[in-house]
Amino acid sequence: MTEDRLPDGAHTDFSEDMSYSGYLHLPQLLDAQHPVSDAHDEMLFIVIHQATELWMKLAIHEIRGAIRCLDQNAFGPAFKMLSRVARIQTQLIQSWSVLSTMTPADYLTFRDQLGRSSGFQSAQYREIEFLLGNKRRAMLAPFSDDPEASGRLTRTLEAPSLYDTALDALHRKGHRIPAPIRTRDRTTPYKADSGVKAAWTEIYRAPEENWELYELAEKLIDLEDSFQQWRFRHLETVKRIIGMRRGTGGTSGVGYLQHALSYTFFPELWELRTEL
Repeated sequence: MTEDRLPDGAHTDFSEDMSYSGYLHLPQLLDAQHPVSDAHDEMLFIVIHQATELWMKLAIHEIRGAIRCLDQNAFGPAFKMLSRVARIQTQLIQSWSVLSTMTPADYLTFRDQLGRSSGFQSAQYREIEFLLGNKRRAMLAPFSDDPEASGRLTRTLEAPSLYDTALDALHRKGHRIPAPIRTRDRTTPYKADSGVKAAWTEIYRAPEENWELYELAEKLIDLEDSFQQWRFRHLETVKRIIGMRRGTGGTSGVGYLQHALSYTFFPELWELRTEL
């Protein structure tokens, strides 16, 4: 029979030391779920989206860290951070499977109480898109009444993206990136360039001689692959729960998500595979 006592050495007095709950601010974190209806499934809806925002906060932290490392030619740490972002995306992909246990009838019990709130208004999601290169100034509009979010997104819009930084690294390593690409308006979405594809193709044709850049390319592919899977699972979950209805944020819902899937962050890395 197990003795009714704590394990030897377990601390119980936290009057002068930090506790688990205190370190993680659990009272505040666990008091942040406030359903606006009596519907049972609304708690699931809130927790999934709050957890997603926490994972996205970590993804932003890692992507920004990778950009700083690439700027300094610190490829090893950058690779670790990019790998972590891909693993974060795996968690986010799985979260849609949990949310999809909610049926259309379940969602309708509280959907009308959500007003115009929508994931389309997630500043962190938009920040990730900007960091990866899908930059559109029009997307700042939903945050016009939030100076902090608007300011952060504007700074991200105007700064080099992860792919811009990767291409700068290629150029420093002796792989010519065309001047119009290096001096382009970085507040606009990146578009594929034949000169950039030629540089990446050269790296893929001689990986042993360009191992760091070859590995960088594959880390970027892993990241986009995971991100696209997450987008696809989002699309399928929305289709499963609301069908073709317009989203609460005013977008076309499934149609908007289908269009988002068509954007490629690192186009040349996908195109060159046909020619190798």
